[in-house]
Amino acid sequence: MSRIGKLPIAIPAGVKVICDLPEIKVEGPKGKLSRTLVDIISVEVADGQVKVTRADESTKSRAAHGLTRTLINNMITGVSKGFETALEINGVGYRAEVKGNVLNLSLGYSHPINFELPAGITVEVDKMTKLKVLGIDKELVGQVAAKIRDFRGPEPYKGKGIKYADETILRKAGKTGKK
Repeated sequence: MSRIGKLPIAIPAGVKVICDLPEIKVEGPKGKLSRTLVDIISVEVADGQVKVTRADESTKSRAAHGLTRTLINNMITGVSKGFETALEINGVGYRAEVKGNVLNLSLGYSHPINFELPAGITVEVDKMTKLKVLGIDKELVGQVAAKIRDFRGPEPYKGKGIKYADETILRKAGKTGKK
């Protein structure tokens, strides 16, 4: 039995889980999420808990068991608390600002980068160098943060670029002088 998959998921107050297999819908104070599940996994909502079980012991169903439970847990956490990823911009003249639904980045290129944010994602900018990507869908928050980071990833010599707030950049030594 999957160690993660067998754990029940507690439903917090204000969150409603509707299970019409193969689709599951979660509604909460921050919004609504839905997902289509695989047919080899069954989901049961009872007594303020969600229980995920699998039909058999095949490799495919064992693999999907823990994954399905984690995806449902992320949906419940997202509509109740939300998710955020913090990014930092390092470099002289590198900055960011949000205008409406567009993130404007100046990253040392000859042109500014205008990144249109997808629906359900907001970005907060603090002091033009610290970003927070916020949303209720954990996958989408991570994907948007990765796209923003890819515009100018951190380089190993001076550490310039966009990095995750908790990321450590391994620095390389520069060229040494002539001997």
